Amino acid sequence: MSRRFIFVLLPVLFWISELPAQVSLHDSVIFTPLVYATFGYQFPGGDFSKQFGSNSSIGGGFMLKTKTNWLFGVEGNFMFGQSVKNSDSLLKNISTKEGFVIDANGVYAEIVYYERGFNFLGKIGKVIPLLSPNPNCGFIVMAGAGYLQNKIRIHVIGNSAPQLWGDYLKGYDRLNGGFVLNGSLGYLYLSNTRLLNFYLGFDFMQTWTTPYRLRDFDTGKQDTRKLSSQLYTIKISWFIPLYRRAPKQFYLY
Repeated sequence: MSRRFIFVLLPVLFWISELPAQVSLHDSVIFTPLVYATFGYQFPGGDFSKQFGSNSSIGGGFMLKTKTNWLFGVEGNFMFGQSVKNSDSLLKNISTKEGFVIDANGVYAEIVYYERGFNFLGKIGKVIPLLSPNPNCGFIVMAGAGYLQNKIRIHVIGNSAPQLWGDYLKGYDRLNGGFVLNGSLGYLYLSNTRLLNFYLGFDFMQTWTTPYRLRDFDTGKQDTRKLSSQLYTIKISWFIPLYRRAPKQFYLY
């Protein structure tokens, strides 16, 4: 474990250790850390939509909810999909006139194209306790910023085509990355019994990315465009609040 990770983790553990031993979620607004896992289904816009279709994302995050219902957190997601547009022309310079790549065995290589990517975000938001079982949950408005990177993953079944080994493969993957702004609107449910805690909402990302490869082999040139893209996401998350539930009261007569 690196020293940098320890320095980040220690303050978090200190905050958790300082929490009241027992809290009543039903009665009052509380401070609590929240750990969560999340899944999203994304629809691209802008330059992304010219290269990819819809995709999925899976990830997780850590969030602090204050006694005034402000939220501060970090989140990371892995993006994956199987809808790659114009893939038939991507390898045109190493394909036969029928569009096939001949592998080392002298037969047509089986090639599958995927979208792959990831993003990391810092986020801030506010809980608006409407239509909620307690004052700690309700509608959420959030904003964030961070980094996003994506590419085309070209998978040759059996890894039988030397034309697509190592650095040769990188010349076709359209790797790009850059700054992203994020906004979301949804509903957070934290049950009084702590058994059911989830989020359902809509997420929007505006990205400004730059191609990273020095040359795309299919064009023979470097891609110098500044890409502007959007991602529209339907997201569901499962939360684990890190607090201890207040004990039930018993009365003796």
